[in-house]
Amino acid sequence: MVNQLVVNLVNSVLGPGKPTARGNQAHSCPFCNHHKPKLEINFDENATYYQKWHCWVCDKKGSKLLSLFKAMEAPQDKIDELRSLVGVSRQININETTNKVELPKEFKPLSELTKNDIIGRHALNYLKKRGISKHDILKYNIGYCEGGTYNKMIVIPSYSSEGKLNYFVARNFDPNSPVKYRNPSVNKNIVPFELFVNWSSPLVLCEGPFDALAIKRNAIPLLGKHLQDNLMKKIVTSTVKQIYIALDKDAMKDALRFAELLLNEGKEVYLVDLDEKDPSEMGFDNFTNLIQNTYPLTTYDLMAKKIELI
Repeated sequence: MVNQLVVNLVNSVLGPGKPTARGNQAHSCPFCNHHKPKLEINFDENATYYQKWHCWVCDKKGSKLLSLFKAMEAPQDKIDELRSLVGVSRQININETTNKVELPKEFKPLSELTKNDIIGRHALNYLKKRGISKHDILKYNIGYCEGGTYNKMIVIPSYSSEGKLNYFVARNFDPNSPVKYRNPSVNKNIVPFELFVNWSSPLVLCEGPFDALAIKRNAIPLLGKHLQDNLMKKIVTSTVKQIYIALDKDAMKDALRFAELLLNEGKEVYLVDLDEKDPSEMGFDNFTNLIQNTYPLTTYDLMAKKIELI
């Protein structure tokens, strides 16, 4: 299967290529500048020679696109984008076949809370203070742990579109604990909260699960500041037209990189200005009002915001 995301990125660096055979594409060589497209690159993810490149004139070649980008001194943002698309894809696929996600054995659903569960009552009170409703608790199967590695932690599971557990996040509700977060040591190349995603409606990309819970409508937490390969592929191949990117101010560089990737894929991108508050602090009503007053990002806007970061 041809990796169209990588094709588009290479085209933006080398110029449009000419499809040949077996997932290959021919480009003008940046090293010998031959008048015909003699630099051939393989874009078939299922091929053993995926990412290999070779110029049939000057004999420049390599086994990874990263080596091509570095050899031709491509812009750093393009190198970073390439890394996000293919840099660790092989390792990720290996890990996905061996990693198994399971909720902690001490996990207790808060929907089954009884009057005698004192620790559970503290967990529920913590969630109420953060604006999490009983409906949210039931919908996302939010629970807590008493004892074990995740002692006194809220546990928020993530499920795939088939309803299978693919990850979970744990947040400490004990104010005296020095450890705020503790997440499982498994691969995060997933689509978080995929079970609740409507791929034909506008999406909101945010940082953490509490942000997604506050946003409520079609929100996907990135579990940090990185756009997972599988999530990116899902967005690009879906019919979703509008993408709202709502990351913290300190992640503006990442937000702009995601915005550029999605704009290049023909998506309508909105960069949400969160100022100094994240969605979980703002709450549903304030965040909804904010995105309703956010306008589509243009290429000019993107360049202007990049310059501001210099």
